[in-house]
Amino acid sequence: MTLRWYSTVVESTDPGALAAWWAGALGWETAYAADDEVVLVPPWARELTEQLEFHRVPPGMVFVRVEHEKVGKNRLHWDFAPHTSDDRDAEIARLVGLGATVVDVGQPADASWTVLADPDGNEFCVLSAREF
Repeated sequence: MTLRWYSTVVESTDPGALAAWWAGALGWETAYAADDEVVLVPPWARELTEQLEFHRVPPGMVFVRVEHEKVGKNRLHWDFAPHTSDDRDAEIARLVGLGATVVDVGQPADASWTVLADPDGNEFCVLSAREF
């Protein structure tokens, strides 16, 4: 028996707004929404859930309400990569246009990734383009 990576939980003082931002950034859909919790899934997740064995269904993102603001650097973050057929710089510009900020967390100047923060300050990386 193994565990399935079911979801990543993100704390926010405004989970609805942050979930909406991530839905726009990733093109994901809202699977559940309440005042204190919003669940996002990839648009193909519902279809895959019916076709795939439980352990192969991709994880979702859950945004939950907390009273405190984010403090300090994340100890865990997401890495996202564009496909080699996509324009990485255009994708970074799109995310910044949506409200992300480019941040310095001590990465080297010649890093092959760019560190961004979502509107709540949660760091994530956009890696160099990948084939798979």
